[in-house]
Amino acid sequence: MLTSPTTHRSKSFRDAGSRIFQQEADTQPGIISLLAARTPTAIRELPVEKVKPNPAQPRMTFHEETIQELAASIKEHGVLQPILVRPSGEGYEIIAGERRWRASKVAGKETIPAIVERFDDATALEIALIENLQREDLSPLDESTIYKKMTSELGYSIRQLATKLGKDKGYIENRLRLANAPEDVREMVAQRYDTLSAAYELMKLDNARRRKSLAKQMLAGRLTLLRLHDRVERILNPGERPEKAEPAIPPLRDDALITATRKLNEALADLSRAVGDDGTPGIPEGDRQNLAKFLTISRARLDNLVARLRSR
Repeated sequence: MLTSPTTHRSKSFRDAGSRIFQQEADTQPGIISLLAARTPTAIRELPVEKVKPNPAQPRMTFHEETIQELAASIKEHGVLQPILVRPSGEGYEIIAGERRWRASKVAGKETIPAIVERFDDATALEIALIENLQREDLSPLDESTIYKKMTSELGYSIRQLATKLGKDKGYIENRLRLANAPEDVREMVAQRYDTLSAAYELMKLDNARRRKSLAKQMLAGRLTLLRLHDRVERILNPGERPEKAEPAIPPLRDDALITATRKLNEALADLSRAVGDDGTPGIPEGDRQNLAKFLTISRARLDNLVARLRSR
């Protein structure tokens, strides 16, 4: 397991760290602390062809559309922030900034600005992992893979990882469960990120045939999370309790109203499931209080909407 890096940081290092990591997201203290003991290295222009991706790259998904958008920006403005690399054979291996490197190749750039540092494998991996966690478009599957690498390869405990990333321990545990989910469940989440809660329900099932069938129904939009939960419970506990009926939606004719009402009904079912049938187990105190305030505000808005409809 890695030892905790020093917390003393010089102003010059902070400035250098910001230059490295503000290309696509705000700088994370975790990355800066990993480099804190080093003297900042000057930015160099490296031949694009001498730079290669990290074979241990934790990010599995690179969206072609966003790469093309970044390439267009690079054509016009250049690479605004250098990538971070380390020497590797006759060339260099990317530690942070693979999207900028890929986009630079698409943009036809012959060189790319880079900061070259010598890192051991463990430190390079940790920087790459944390840098990827900053991405706004990071998929749940990529996130789960990163957490798995941090626990299995870098020796973090779940509690240490939660503290380092500012996440709830239960959140980390759920993502680690997703990393070990059956392939059909992972495929469902890969196609639709909004099926993440459904994935945790399906992971309760050992019966692969029934699990795949339910996953297909979720992808097709034929099941809500509430009804999926009931189906899973019936499979696990046959004959124990009848399936709950979905809350009825009064008949409507306007397509916009039908769609909006359906989405509201499904969102309320999802929220009810997330809170739980027996109170709020596992939900942090801050989230419970904030959710209560949010629901109070939402209720007031609904009451106002009801009043407006009835007054016409």
